Amino acid sequence: MSDAVSPLAPSSIPDMPPIAGVRLAAGSAGIKYRNRTDVMMMVLDEGTSVAGVLTTTRCPSAPVDFCRANLPGGRARVLVVNSGNANAFTGRRGVDTVEATAAAAAAALGCAPSDVFLASTGVIGEPLDAGKFSGLLAPLAAEAAEDGWRMAAEAIMTTDTYPKVATRSVTIDGVAVRINGMAKGAGMIAPDMATMLSFIATDAAIAPGALQALLSAAVAPSFNSVTVDSDTSTSDTLLLFATGQAGNAVVSDASDPSLSGFRTALTELLIDLARQVARDGEGARKEIQVRVEGATDDRSAKRIAMSIANSPLVKTAVAGEDANWGRVVMAVGKAGEPADRDRLAIWFGDVRVAVDGARDPAYSEAEASLSMRQEIIRIRVDLGLGDGAWTVYGCDLTKEYVAINGDYRS
Repeated sequence: MSDAVSPLAPSSIPDMPPIAGVRLAAGSAGIKYRNRTDVMMMVLDEGTSVAGVLTTTRCPSAPVDFCRANLPGGRARVLVVNSGNANAFTGRRGVDTVEATAAAAAAALGCAPSDVFLASTGVIGEPLDAGKFSGLLAPLAAEAAEDGWRMAAEAIMTTDTYPKVATRSVTIDGVAVRINGMAKGAGMIAPDMATMLSFIATDAAIAPGALQALLSAAVAPSFNSVTVDSDTSTSDTLLLFATGQAGNAVVSDASDPSLSGFRTALTELLIDLARQVARDGEGARKEIQVRVEGATDDRSAKRIAMSIANSPLVKTAVAGEDANWGRVVMAVGKAGEPADRDRLAIWFGDVRVAVDGARDPAYSEAEASLSMRQEIIRIRVDLGLGDGAWTVYGCDLTKEYVAINGDYRS
């Protein structure tokens, strides 16, 4: 967690309303950071449904493996998260720590370990001693409260400079329901599922299968479309809990028309959190939004958009406020997707800088440079080949990113 708040941080942190059936608490275990909270517990009422999307890395953390094993059960009673240590690449000792933590959490709630979900974030390869925080779990369960969202979001931060939370309200068959979410992540962000850690809760009554389908669909345009540095974490974990306390009739089919508003709100909330992650990218000074249109299909558009957003040359040009559209051309060409140089058009903001494979005849360096001075840099590319389109969110690359990561373990 940085002492300096990102210049792209929101002007205010939203007030998080209570979610019936959800209580939160945070404590200090001294895992890595001094004088701050680093353990979070979310207590869930009996009958809570759970869905999740986890990292596809071939080197997952022990908590990711644990969640993957428990998700098919579809039910949850408690979530425990620690920051400062990822419990990844820690061998048998990491598995033992997960099992001990789950046993302590289950004892604190009077539930089975299969109803426990865990996540860890921080340094990879360092053993995590469960004894450092497992003794905190019973007291945390006792003191957990409905108004603990911001406190919990702060406890899971590492190099983040501000807590990332969002909330939405919708109706299902005329019944008011709420959705709250938190996320953490600032580096090692190029999710291949979600972001490093994100936890969403709703009081809606939705069966596990339908909840999973809704979450999987909402991940694609949100957390799976955000990048800070092209690196996918060992610990990426996105979990969605539905307590069923709102009072609507249980919905078992994700395609049920009554979920239309919920589906939209969930996607908007995840995009909100994903953008907050990009805007808090390590050392970031500008948000980058890349929109690719005219691709052969959406998949191709996304691959090209990611190629642009991940390009160090594009990212440093944005950091230097240089309207260097040649770097965008480079990133389109290297993506390995269908593209026709002579149909390509590129915009920075509202300024078209290139068209039909060459610089725009009306190109104005002054106008292009002005667009690069904005807080949000919008890069739009039209390939002129089809109807495929996708938007990716990212950030610039500054000297501060190197400084942060050069001494991350120090």
